[in-house]
Amino acid sequence: MFWIEGQYVAEAFSEANWFLRDWREDQATKIAPKTLDIISAVHQRLETSEPIEVLSAYRTPKTNNMLRARSRSVARDSYHIKGMACDITLKSRSMRQLRHAALDLHGGGVGGYRNFVHVDSGPERSWGRR
Repeated sequence: MFWIEGQYVAEAFSEANWFLRDWREDQATKIAPKTLDIISAVHQRLETSEPIEVLSAYRTPKTNNMLRARSRSVARDSYHIKGMACDITLKSRSMRQLRHAALDLHGGGVGGYRNFVHVDSGPERSWGRR
């Protein structure tokens, strides 16, 4: 839980920042609170107690460039670099269900991929598998 009685809990955010760090470089950044709010709201919409699995969150520019060299689907100015994006999955729900739950929020960017859904707290937009 990141907030109690309408207030964000600083210690919870510190833990989230470390958990969502770039594991390849072992570096953390301040994750945008709105990004965590979006993920929490998606989870609530799907009415499950199963935890959301985060496949990728913060990326250093070095990691992002390495991933860009491997895939054309990685953006040069990715919101992952800004601490504003996460790639998520949920075993009990389809990627379509996960994507639609995120789209219904109108909270930022939503990208549909075969094995995960990208959510970010940037401008509202969508792409990928429907």
